[in-house]
Amino acid sequence: MKTLKRLFNIYIYGSMHVGLSVFALVLMTNHMLYLPFNPAVAVFAFCGTMFSYNFMKYESVIRHKKPLNNHLKVIFSLTAVAFLGACISFLFLERVTQITAVAFFGLTALYTVPFFPNTKNLRNWSGIKIYIVALCWAGITIVLPLMDANVPITTDAYLKFGQRFLLVIVLILIFEIIDLSEDDPFLKTVPQQIGVKRTKWLNLCLLVPLFFLEFFKSTVDPRQLVANFCLAVTAALFTIYAHPNRNKYYTLFWVESIPIFWLGLVILVNYL
Repeated sequence: MKTLKRLFNIYIYGSMHVGLSVFALVLMTNHMLYLPFNPAVAVFAFCGTMFSYNFMKYESVIRHKKPLNNHLKVIFSLTAVAFLGACISFLFLERVTQITAVAFFGLTALYTVPFFPNTKNLRNWSGIKIYIVALCWAGITIVLPLMDANVPITTDAYLKFGQRFLLVIVLILIFEIIDLSEDDPFLKTVPQQIGVKRTKWLNLCLLVPLFFLEFFKSTVDPRQLVANFCLAVTAALFTIYAHPNRNKYYTLFWVESIPIFWLGLVILVNYL
């Protein structure tokens, strides 16, 4: 039992779960915008996300040369494998996709590390975190697959980008509610500024355009509407039951599973 718990913690804290969520959103893009499956984009999204998240979480450990326990050694080894996988898959991307991917990675790096003396990283710029993360997720899961397939960005793609951007903001706000007691007040997260109750109402309001954007597509698929409605209800329930005393797994596993759940719903309504 202890071994299973250790493996599960490595899966969660090694960012494999969040990588799988991004991978699921790439598959959702393929389905929604009728793109062929591209192994290079899928592997880059998964490995790049895993490496980026671990880099953000653990760069201070390396910078301050802190001793590594066995748990961190395993995570660092897996992160090195993810970095290698991201580099190899990067070589198989189209040139324009590579340039875009580097731009998103650069934004991630600025988010974590201050590159100039006497400056803060973007993560410490109050209120900006939520938009950076949402932009990166939407860009990696919508823009990169389209660019690599040499498909023009249509109105439907813009709508999906907006929908994806809103989804990630909704998920982040749930994280911010759970992390309220631990976050530095300087970060000025949404719950810190307007309170938990109003943050929940904001989240529920954001779910309305997230769902109704589907009606503006060139072709409205009733099956996708069913999947999106279930997604909105699920995100709403996680929002309603979120509070700062919740166990960390509430967000680190369950909330981050929502994109995977969404993909499962789409498979269910389309192929069963």
